[in-house]
Amino acid sequence: MIDLLRAFFVVLEEGSLNRAATRLHVTQPSLSRQMQALEHEIGGPLLERQTSGVKPTALGQATVACMKPVLERYESGLAELRHQARGQRAELRIGYIGSAAQFYLNPALTELRKRHPEVRVKLLDQAPGEQIAALQQGDIDLALIGQEGAALAGEYYTKKLATLGVCVVLPSDHPLAVRRELAPVDLKKEVFIGAPEKDVPGRNRWITRICRAGGFKPKFIADAESIGEAFSMIASEGAVTLLPDYFAQSPPPGVALVPLIDKAATWDLLLLWQRGKASMVLKAMVEILTKVGERNSRAGKEQ
Repeated sequence: MIDLLRAFFVVLEEGSLNRAATRLHVTQPSLSRQMQALEHEIGGPLLERQTSGVKPTALGQATVACMKPVLERYESGLAELRHQARGQRAELRIGYIGSAAQFYLNPALTELRKRHPEVRVKLLDQAPGEQIAALQQGDIDLALIGQEGAALAGEYYTKKLATLGVCVVLPSDHPLAVRRELAPVDLKKEVFIGAPEKDVPGRNRWITRICRAGGFKPKFIADAESIGEAFSMIASEGAVTLLPDYFAQSPPPGVALVPLIDKAATWDLLLLWQRGKASMVLKAMVEILTKVGERNSRAGKEQ
């Protein structure tokens, strides 16, 4: 049954029995017999033959909805068992934005080690753009990424870990640095430090959207390659930028971080992982990170 389902999904992907047979290295008559055997097993026609190829019937579509998750779990479980049979420890490769490690990733890793001490974790401190590329190339299993990952929701499993507030980063001697909070309109006369699109897709558009809520379009004077460079440029150039508010808990020398109060001023922290390739260890990590996010959210509300 498993082999028949595998063949069925290949036929649907190719849209042609002939192309599917070539891909599966079998003859077309042999593949046709496999499809007939699967239809007999399920109890009805799964494929509709057309001059241009084949497409699923209503029953075929229902078979996809019911059986594809089953096959994916089977493949994932089998791969994990084979690793164990060869004496190999499970490995989890995580790409993450370094600024999120202290409050989200580090506590989660501590819990993961308690649950799965046999797991080898490979950590990659990557910019959002690097994480996206690593996911697409299969180089990481899980991405702890900012809202830049939302554009990939249709391609990957996506889970929102937290919705955070926003703070304004400005020089410590700036007149606005003494304020307890700021609104977007307060930044109308300021110049901004942005981020390269290749490293942080959509960051400058996000800043622009928040500023437009204050009635103006921000003027960007430079893009910083890293958070550290952004802080240095802010201190030296008298510029400002916007960041998630967890940075406010440990501001570096030379800059001040002031909460930005506006309904449009939010920032999402996301998890992304491959569809159909979730091992038990990956699922455990997603669960643990979710609980860490919920715990941090409750702590923030109590403050």
